Amino acid sequence: MDPSQVTNKIPPLKDLTIDNITENVIRINSLCEDARMKYVLERLVSHLHDFARETRLSTAEWMAGIRFLTEVGKICSDVRQEFILLSDILGLSLLVDSIDHPKPPGSTEGTVLGPFHTHEAPELNHGEVMSHDPNGEPMLVLCTLKDTNGNPIPDVKIDVWETDSSGHYDVQHADRKGPDGRCILRSDQNGNFWFKAIKPVPYPIPHDGPVGKLLKKLHRHPYRPSHIHFMFEKEGYDHLITALYLRNDPYESSDAVFGVKNTLVVDLGKVDADLAAKYDIAEGAWLLTYDFVLVSEAETSALRDRNSQVALDKLGRKVKIVNGLPVPDLD
Repeated sequence: MDPSQVTNKIPPLKDLTIDNITENVIRINSLCEDARMKYVLERLVSHLHDFARETRLSTAEWMAGIRFLTEVGKICSDVRQEFILLSDILGLSLLVDSIDHPKPPGSTEGTVLGPFHTHEAPELNHGEVMSHDPNGEPMLVLCTLKDTNGNPIPDVKIDVWETDSSGHYDVQHADRKGPDGRCILRSDQNGNFWFKAIKPVPYPIPHDGPVGKLLKKLHRHPYRPSHIHFMFEKEGYDHLITALYLRNDPYESSDAVFGVKNTLVVDLGKVDADLAAKYDIAEGAWLLTYDFVLVSEAETSALRDRNSQVALDKLGRKVKIVNGLPVPDLD
């Protein structure tokens, strides 16, 4: 690369001060041809610099932050994503999902993915057992899948995962021999699906690493309320990551990762004699029923564009929507 070809295009830097460093960084980043990336970096730099100025950030604090993020990276592995965990406990994960996957009234709301989803879940037929924990309390799960017009949606890929009765996911056991407490199903022609699981229990997120130390420093507990995860995928429909939470769980109103929403809180029933005979499960087992409602990609796209325009208009930002994302409107 010819240095002169680069330096000739770079705007000259001013004498750098606390007051003008931000505009200088934005100016020198402005050569980026990707309008969305340029906009994101502009806002990131602006907010980072304002944060430093507003808090009068010290060098020692800046270095402590660098060390903390370094430790977060070091503990990440194929089965543990500490950065997602950090995003979760700061509420960022839920915020991003809510912005990117807005839901019209009557549809199923999304929530956080969490750090323990994997891509090794076995495919099961309807009615098969997902969890083989002998200490778990058996639970029958009966669900329907419909669109916002009430039509059943067949052949949706459904990813399900939960902890065992001790509050651990399969990947947290060093001696595990394969996936358990997770499965993949497909909705039938009537949009129904059913399987056998165990009653969810509350559990702590991993708190033996830097995120756990941060929670302790903030006097926050690491617990999540009892829940079971669901993820739905089908072409033409917005990707839905969600979970169902048990009502009256001791951590229902203080979830460490802010995942609980009122529409996702459910009451468990009990399997009666008719259901026991029909689904081959013991009478008196726990029963979870839920009617999921998926949103089309077109519905989500239109709603996301509208929400973005309204939100940024309120902030006084003149933008236009390109490929579903806001960029500065320079016309």
